[in-house]
Amino acid sequence: MAAESTPLALPVLPLDDEVVLPGMVVPLDLSDSEVRAAVEAAQAAARDEPGKPKVLLVPRVDGAYAGIGVLGTVEQVGRLADGDPGALIRGRGRVRIGAGTTGPGAALWVEGTRIDESVPDPLPGNVTELVKEYKALATAWLRKRGAWQVVDRVQAIDDVSALADNSGYSPFLTTEQKAALLETTDPVARLKLATQQLRDHLAEQDVAETIAKDVQEGVDKQQREFLLRRQLEAVRKELRELNGEQDGDESDDYRARVEAADLPEKVREAALKEVDKLERSSDQSPEGSWIRTWLDTVLEMPWNERTEDAYDIRGAQQVLDAEHAGLQDVKERITEYLAVRKRRGDRGLGVVGGRRGGAVLALVGPPGVGKTSLGESVAHAMGRKFVRVALGGVRDEAEIRGHRRTYVGALPGRIVRAVKEAGSMNPVVLLDEIDKVGSDFRGDPAAALLEVLDPAQNHTFRDHYLEVELDLSDVVFLATANVLEAIPEALLDRMELVRLDGYTEDEKIVIARDHLLPRQLERAGLQPDEVTIEEGALRKLVGEYTREAGVRNLERSVARLLRKVAAQHELGERELPFTVAEDDLRGLIGRPHHVPESAQEPAERRTAVPGVATGLAVTGAGGDVLYVEASLADPETGAAGLTLTGQLGDVMKESAQIALSFLRSRGAELELPVGDLKDRGVHIHFPAGAVPKDGPSAGITMTTALASLLSGRLVRTDVAMTGEVSLTGRVLPIGGVKQKLLAAHRAGVTTVIIPKRNEPDLDDVPAEVLEKLDVHAVTDVRQVLELALSPATNGAAPEVPVAA
Repeated sequence: MAAESTPLALPVLPLDDEVVLPGMVVPLDLSDSEVRAAVEAAQAAARDEPGKPKVLLVPRVDGAYAGIGVLGTVEQVGRLADGDPGALIRGRGRVRIGAGTTGPGAALWVEGTRIDESVPDPLPGNVTELVKEYKALATAWLRKRGAWQVVDRVQAIDDVSALADNSGYSPFLTTEQKAALLETTDPVARLKLATQQLRDHLAEQDVAETIAKDVQEGVDKQQREFLLRRQLEAVRKELRELNGEQDGDESDDYRARVEAADLPEKVREAALKEVDKLERSSDQSPEGSWIRTWLDTVLEMPWNERTEDAYDIRGAQQVLDAEHAGLQDVKERITEYLAVRKRRGDRGLGVVGGRRGGAVLALVGPPGVGKTSLGESVAHAMGRKFVRVALGGVRDEAEIRGHRRTYVGALPGRIVRAVKEAGSMNPVVLLDEIDKVGSDFRGDPAAALLEVLDPAQNHTFRDHYLEVELDLSDVVFLATANVLEAIPEALLDRMELVRLDGYTEDEKIVIARDHLLPRQLERAGLQPDEVTIEEGALRKLVGEYTREAGVRNLERSVARLLRKVAAQHELGERELPFTVAEDDLRGLIGRPHHVPESAQEPAERRTAVPGVATGLAVTGAGGDVLYVEASLADPETGAAGLTLTGQLGDVMKESAQIALSFLRSRGAELELPVGDLKDRGVHIHFPAGAVPKDGPSAGITMTTALASLLSGRLVRTDVAMTGEVSLTGRVLPIGGVKQKLLAAHRAGVTTVIIPKRNEPDLDDVPAEVLEKLDVHAVTDVRQVLELALSPATNGAAPEVPVAA
C-alpha cells in the first residue's frame, strides 16, 4: 500500500491536455508564460536549497487541475531543437496536492505530500506473473514498431512502479488513460491497468491488421484479375488479327450484332442504348449480365420473319375436312378469314393503320370435341407455324406480361415466348383452357390478356421484360374453353365466339372410322387389315357404351376393344384377321352403360309412375338428360310446404316455387285436384343428388311432374322438355338449345318441347338430328301438358305416390 511523507512547497507547472508520469523526461517550451514562471520560481527557490530546482507537474483538463501531480526536477535549461528556449524536466514521483501557499516568483505555489510507492520485496507470485505478462506485451508491441533498443531497456526495469509508469511513453494512450494511470497510486493496481490498456491496444491492432490484410488481398486479386483480363484481351486480339477478323470486345460484338440484325427502328434504338450501358458497366456488375440476357432475347425474336399464308382456299378447306369431321362453323370462319386476307393482299391493304388482319376466335364447347387439335389443323391449312400456350391454372399476371428485368430469373411472358418459339410474327397461337385462368394476390392474368386479344390494341403490345412494342396484329389467336360463363365478360367481348356443341351420332361414327380407329390400330400394334369394326358395332359403341358430347370416351372404348383383341391373339384365343360385330362387344368390353329409355321394359322406365318428368340441361361436359321426381306427403304427418333436394341453386329453387304457385292458382282450370297441394307437403327431387344444379330451364319440367302427380297421368317416355315458366303459365326462352337437342337425340328421345322464342335456334341443330326429333315450340304450360302427359285412364282414380 502506498504511504505519504513530509509536505513540500512547490511551484505549479500546469500541463494542458498532457500527462507526465514519474520516470519520464520531457522537454517543455519556456515561451509559455506559466511554464517559464514555474521554472523561474523553482530556480529562485533552489538558490537557498541544495539540489536541482523542483516543480510540480499538474495535468489541467478543461481548466481544472488534477488532484495528484508529479514532482519534477529541472535537469537543464537551454534551447530546443527549433531554437526556442526550453527546459528538460524529469518526473520523480507522485505528489498529492494540498492547499495553496506563498513562494518567490510569479508562479502558483502549493503544498504537496510525497506518495510512497514502494512494494514489498520479494514480490508475490501473482505480481511476478503480472510483470512478465506486461514485459511480454510491451516487447511484442515494440518489436512490431522496430524499436529494438527500447526492448532491452524495458526488460531491464524490475521496479513495479517504474514499469507501470513507463507506459506513459506509449503514443496510443489517450490523455484520460494517462490520467487514470497517474491517479492510481497503488503500483500493482497501476501495472494491472497498464497491462489491460496494452492488451486492448494489441487486440485492436490485430483486428486492424487483419482487415488491412483482407483489403490488400482483395485489391491484389482485383489487380491480378484486371491484369489477366488485359492479357486475355491482348491474346484474343492477336488471334483475331491472325485469323483476319476485326478487332472488338464483347460489347463491340453486341453492337455489331444489333446493327447487323434486321430490327424495327424503335427496337434498334432501345437495343443500342442497352449496348451503351453494357460498354460503361464493369465486368463484375450484375447489370451487365441482365443487359446481355435482354439483348440475346431481343436478337432472337423474329421481328421481321413472317410465313406466307397459303391462299389456296379450296386446299385449306380440304385440309380442315380431312383432319376434322363436322365443326362447320369453325371451318367456315377460317375459310372466310383466308379469303378476306387474300383480297386485302391483292388490293394492297395488307397493313391499315399499323394493324394487320389477325383474328381472335374463342372455341367454346364441352371436352373432347376437338378444340385443341383444331388449332393445329388451322395452322396446317393456313401454312403457318403453330404454338400452344396452356393457361390452365395460371395465376400470376407476369406469366402473360413477363417480369421486370430487375428480378432474379426474369423471363418474358408466355405470349412473347410463343412468338419466339414459333420463329415468325404471324403464327397460330392456341390459348388452351382460357376459362381455367385464376386470379390471386399476384394479379389477374385474364386482365393481362385484354390487350393481347384486342385487335385494336395488340399491334403495340408491350411486354414488361422487353419494354419495346411488339406487333401481334398478324397473329391468329384461338382460345379454347369449356364453360362460357367462366370467361370474364370484357375478355369475351374481344373475341369472336364459335360454339362447338358436340357431335351427332353419325358424325361420331365417321370420326371413329376415319380418325380414331386408324390411330388406335397403330398404337395397339395392329395392321389395318387385321381388325375391322362394323358400322353397327361403332353405332352401338356410340349409343350405348359412351354417351358424351365429344369423342374421348369413344376413343378409349375403341382402344380397349383393340387391346382386348390383341391380347387374345397373343394368348392364342383368337385368329386374325378379325371383324368386330355388334354382338361381339359384350364379350370383349362388357355390358353397355347407357340404355335408352325407349329400349327398356315399360315397368323399368323412369317415367313408369306419375310424378316423373324428363328435362334437358347443359353442363360443362355438354348437354344431358335430367329427370325430375315429385311426391306428396301423407296428410296425417302434417308436413305441409315444399321440400327440394338434389343440390339445387337459388334460381332452380325459385323455379320450383313458381311451378307450385302456378298449379295452386290455375290448377282448377286444368282439372287438377289442387286441394292436395294446400294440405299435403310437396317434395321435388333431382337425381343425381351429388351433382349441383342451377338455372331456370327446368321450370316446365317441374310443372309437368307436379301435374302428372296430381292427375295420375304418366309422362310420355319419349318426351323431354326445357323452358322457363312464369306465374301466368308462359313458357320463356332458355339457352343451350343445340346442346340439349343433341343430348335428347343421344338418349333416344323422339319428342322435344322447347319455348316458341327459341325456335330460331333450331337453325344451328344438324339436319340429321332434326329429322329424328319431333320438336314442338310452345308458348304456354297448357300446351306442354297436352303434349307430355299420356291420356287419362277410363275413370280410374289416380295412383298418387306418397312420401314416407
